[in-house]
Amino acid sequence: MEERGFDGFTVNDLCQRAGLNRGTFYNHFKDKDALLQAFEDEVLAELDDFSRKMSEISIVELMHYRMLKKPLPVLMELFDYVRKEGEFFHAVLGPGGDVRFGPRLREAVCSKLIMSLLHEQYREDPTPFVNYYIAYFAGAYVSVIVRWIETGMQESSEEMALIAVRLFFIKPGESIKL
Repeated sequence: MEERGFDGFTVNDLCQRAGLNRGTFYNHFKDKDALLQAFEDEVLAELDDFSRKMSEISIVELMHYRMLKKPLPVLMELFDYVRKEGEFFHAVLGPGGDVRFGPRLREAVCSKLIMSLLHEQYREDPTPFVNYYIAYFAGAYVSVIVRWIETGMQESSEEMALIAVRLFFIKPGESIKL
């Protein structure tokens, strides 16, 4: 996928590269779309644990880490995981990847994080504005993750966790230094 894009190779190409026969492939997957879906589902299942941890974070706890200028541990873990699976993320989120994965990532991780930080009244009875607010910040966080991957993940997970929290609390006109 990284070399040719998802549409640029066949199951036969895949099996040749992996040293498998086509029968083995088809014993496990209907087609290459099913294989990609299985990989994506596996990654999203791993990310579900981070989502659960993030949903347990209160705004007070987040502010505590922000004021101490310390990275939120669960965000460091998340960025560590993205780094570990960096080749997959780069391929699937890249130009030849799967356009459906970004929105799934946004819903699986970013929307849950933003939702967990909202006051209870908004979580239980979201208005259209609240839904747009969540979509706005969730999309922004996916963009941050994609940018980090595209630029070679040069910043540490600790730096990225600090950046992620700082971006959430930055105000218009405020210094954009970390």
